[in-house]
Amino acid sequence: MASWPTKRVYDKAINEWGQPKSKITHLVFTTISGVDAPGADFQLIRLLGLSPTVKRMMMYHLGCYGGGSILRVAKDLAENNKGARVLVVCSELNSVSGFKGPTETDFHILLGQAIFADGAAALVVGADPDMSVERPLFQLFSTGTRILSYSNDMVEGHLRQTGLSISLCKDVTKTISRNIGKCLEEAFKNIGISDWNSIFWVSHPGGPAILDLIEVSLGLKEEKLKASREVLSEYGNMSSPTVMFILDEMRNKSMKEGKATTGEGFDWGVLLGFGPGLTVETIVLRSIDTA
Repeated sequence: MASWPTKRVYDKAINEWGQPKSKITHLVFTTISGVDAPGADFQLIRLLGLSPTVKRMMMYHLGCYGGGSILRVAKDLAENNKGARVLVVCSELNSVSGFKGPTETDFHILLGQAIFADGAAALVVGADPDMSVERPLFQLFSTGTRILSYSNDMVEGHLRQTGLSISLCKDVTKTISRNIGKCLEEAFKNIGISDWNSIFWVSHPGGPAILDLIEVSLGLKEEKLKASREVLSEYGNMSSPTVMFILDEMRNKSMKEGKATTGEGFDWGVLLGFGPGLTVETIVLRSIDTA
């Protein structure tokens, strides 16, 4: 498993969770970087020394919306299996696109190598936390997913002998911005929130243009997408782990600045993932008091 990120990424998530790893009941792993059998989930169980009875699920080739999808699946597992604790892992080696040299005649290769980066993230999802030992950071309140109409070939990824090739249509940004309002309305209709500046934002950045158009189309204040922009600037688009990095950036900054909640002082928030399909994953979040 030498090609996968080092063990410390996963050890850190388990240590911060506060429980012994023997209490992990499920493992959900997503990546676009391989299709091996046995998969990376099998290898990770051996690497971490988890129980051989851990129920595992491997989610291949979801791409940039994978961070939202894997949290949706983990939420369902945790809420429908009493006492379940789900280790969620996103790990991407987008540098496999580097098997091809850059060329001025292929825009997709240039774009992929300029924007995409490697990354890995892990966290633990559960229901009914034991507050004496566990330290929850966000509640996954509700989830939703939508395939946008007339967008089938706007984002494509293909893993071949020559490496990973990413194809992006020029209409991706406009298509997302035209549909984002509908996704938000569906997600928050039962909560009664329609002011998108009254919530915190964990939006997959994709690229700067996507964030710019979301900001303009929804009338968002500049600071709303600051965490997304900072992660994009610092790490690039890592595909599925990116939203996990943004969650971490937000809660760390909230605590450092003395905000009342892990969501920059706001109670409600949204996590958005965009990827091939075009698929939009929407998760309504509730922040936790930092006191």
